[in-house]
Order: sequence, then C-alpha cells, then structure tokens
Amino acid sequence: MNIVFRFRGSASLWLLAWAIPFAALIPPAQAVETSPTLKQAFKAAWARQPEARAARARRDAVGARRQTADSWLAEPPSLDVSYKTDQLNHDQGSREYEVGLAMPLWLPGERAGQRALAEVEGAALEWRLESAQLRTAGEVREAWWSLALARIDLEAAEARRQNAERLAADVARRVKAGDLSRADGHQADAAVAGAVAEVARSRGALAEAAKRLRSLTGVTVNGAVSAATEPTPSQANEGDVHPLLKDMAARVETARAARNLAGVQSRANPELRLAATRDRAAAGDAWSNTLTLGVRIPFGSDSRQRVRVATATAEETEVEAQLAVEQERIAAEIDAARQREEAARAWLAAAEQRAQLANESRGFFEKSFRLGETDLPTRLRIEGEAAEAEREAARARVELAASVSALRQALGLLPE
Repeated sequence: MNIVFRFRGSASLWLLAWAIPFAALIPPAQAVETSPTLKQAFKAAWARQPEARAARARRDAVGARRQTADSWLAEPPSLDVSYKTDQLNHDQGSREYEVGLAMPLWLPGERAGQRALAEVEGAALEWRLESAQLRTAGEVREAWWSLALARIDLEAAEARRQNAERLAADVARRVKAGDLSRADGHQADAAVAGAVAEVARSRGALAEAAKRLRSLTGVTVNGAVSAATEPTPSQANEGDVHPLLKDMAARVETARAARNLAGVQSRANPELRLAATRDRAAAGDAWSNTLTLGVRIPFGSDSRQRVRVATATAEETEVEAQLAVEQERIAAEIDAARQREEAARAWLAAAEQRAQLANESRGFFEKSFRLGETDLPTRLRIEGEAAEAEREAARARVELAASVSALRQALGLLPE
C-alpha cells in the first residue's frame, strides 16, 4: 500500500515545516569576545568621574548666576506687613495697616561685575572639565599600556614554556636512547620548571594590571588590549594651547573678576521701599490712605571691603604664580616625551634586528643539536636568548605606542 502525502500552500511554508526541526540541531553562534579600544576605555573612565557626573549641575549653577546678573534687582524683593492698634492702651479705636515692598538695588558697577564674573566662571568651568578629562586620560593611558606590557610578558612566557617542553621531550627521547646523559635531562626539566614559574608570575602581573584598568573604567578586559599606536601629533597640535594652561588662565580671570567685584561692593545693597498705609486716629474718624516711597542707604564698611579685596587679590596672585610654574612643567614634560619617543623608535629598530638574528641562530643551533654537534647547555642558552629577544622586540613595540600616547598626553590631546 502506497501512502502519499499532499501539501497545499506556498513552497516557503513547506520548507519552513521541514526547517524548524533541523534548526534546533544547529548550535547557536558563539559570542565573540572583543576588547575595548583606548578611546572607549577613556570614555568609560570619564563617565565614572565625579566631575563628569556633576557637570550638568555646575553648568546650571553658572546659568543661574547669569540670570541673577541680568536681573533688575540685586536680590529678590521682600514684603513687609504691619498692624498698629491702641487696644492694649487707651482703646480709642486707633488703627493702622501698612503693606510695604522692599527692593534691593545694585550698587554702581556691581551688576556689570556680577555679569563679568558669571561669564568667566562659565568659561572656567569648561576648561576645568577639559583639564579633568586630560587627567583621567593620563591615568587610563598608563593603566592601558601597563596591561599591554603585562600581556606581552605572559605571551612570551607561554612561548618560552612551550619551547622548553618541546626541547625537554626531545631530550628525554635521546636520554632513553642513550645519546644524552641523565644530567642533560635534568637540565631540560629545570628549564621547563623555570618557564612554568615565569608563566605563573606573568599571570599574576597581568591580573594586577587588569584590575587597575578595571578600577578606572569599570570594564573587565579578558582579551588582549589593542596595541595600536595613537596618531602622532602634528605641528598644528603642538601649537595648540594646553588645556591645563587654559584652565589656569581661566582661574586667573575668575580671580581678577572676583577682585573687581569686591572693589565695587563697598557696602550693603541700598533698598527702594514702597509702602501703602491705611489708618484712623480714633473710632468714628474717617480712614486716610497714604503712599510712602523711600530709599534705605547702608553706610559703608571699609574694613569688610578691604578683607574681600585682599582675599581676591591674594587668590589672583597665587593662581598667576601657579600658571607660571605650570607653563615650565608642561614645557619640560613635552621635551621629555619627545625624547622618549625618539628613544623608543631607536630601541624598536635595534630590538627587531636582534630578534631576527637570534631567531636565525636558534635555527642553526637547533639543527646542530639534533646532529649532536652542540651540547645541551649551549642549546638552552641560545633558546633563552632567542626568547628574550622576541620578548624585547614585542615590548619595544608597546613602548613606542606608549611613548606616542605620552607625547599626546603632554601636549594635552585626548585618546584617539
């Protein structure tokens, strides 16, 4: 008996009916572990900084100061309400009601001084934030390249261990065959033990470096960090004013504006007073209404003004001195960073040449050792020199990238 199944409908539905059971047999795609770039690590670290989190509130505060400076009054007006009666004395029906409005006025030049201070504080806030960003970038860069070097050391240690194990296995076969002595076998095993110990030490150093970067960024980096070199600063970048110097200059301007404002605030703010009064002398008398317009002018206090002016002047002088010191420090840091980059390039060229020669020598001595023309101590020494040369070349490449980052940091450039 033949059984025939007939399907009606589109071909796509028929294929889907067969595809669903088989789809369950296909393993899901594995998540690819990717490491952040230096720029991404910096952004993550900056988002965790107190300055970044408080930036909006500080900008709001600057905006509020601008609004205050644009106001027609020095302070919010105040309302006075009073009631006078003779009920507790003669009780002749005397009554007085008064409602007054007091409006603080600006001193001459005070409003312009407040406006100037608000403007320089707004600019100073932005430069202060950029200066804080640069400080965070320096911490991230240092942790980033420390982790890269720790990763290089671990990879070199792993390669050395693998080479030592292969050599020890070869020596063990030749000892068993009687070609080498047991002392040679012990030397090969000792080389393996030393390589294993180096791997363990490198793993600990890598974990410590990763923890430091994680404490800054909040990101766990499990894979190898990118050793890509940041763009080398151009002549245009080197001509830019350093953010730290801009921050210090803005602080000088803020202190100067505060000093100028203190100079015009010689007394408390005068007040314009407007009052409406309704009163009667006795019961049965007609009510009278009066309108009073007055001005309250406080007397000045020279000692208090001198304190404010002296404090602002001292702040200005201190910041100006700090600016001069910072200019010298940054110039020295830029010069040192340039020298470090030049030294790193020379080191890389020499290290790569040494690694190439050591690798070629390794091949020569490996062949001669198999032919019995070279003893084991020489073979182990050549292997160690080749491994160290490869490790040094890898570290030199990271050092060059780190030196470029250091130069960008000295010039006040954020990670790219």
